[in-house]
Amino acid sequence: MKTQLSIDNMKCGGCANSVKKGLQSFPEVGDVHVDLEKGEVEVEYADSFPIEKIKEKLLSMGYPEKGSLEGFEKLTTNAKSFVSCAIGRMTKEN
Repeated sequence: MKTQLSIDNMKCGGCANSVKKGLQSFPEVGDVHVDLEKGEVEVEYADSFPIEKIKEKLLSMGYPEKGSLEGFEKLTTNAKSFVSCAIGRMTKEN
């Protein structure tokens, strides 16, 4: 299966790298394509793999689906995304 999600907090190549590596940590996930300009991620995954696991992983890294959070929860994910971004910058493949 293939899905495209619009996500919040994705600002740079470090963020994109973290999103890609985080989602590809699931054996059921294949190709992951990140479009920084649009704030979207396209994910190929096994038919039997629930899309909710992908959304939960993104949320845990600070990249929730656009419009899914408000208030304090949104503020918390912003902080998580800064950490994920920094990790993505340090582990970026050359």
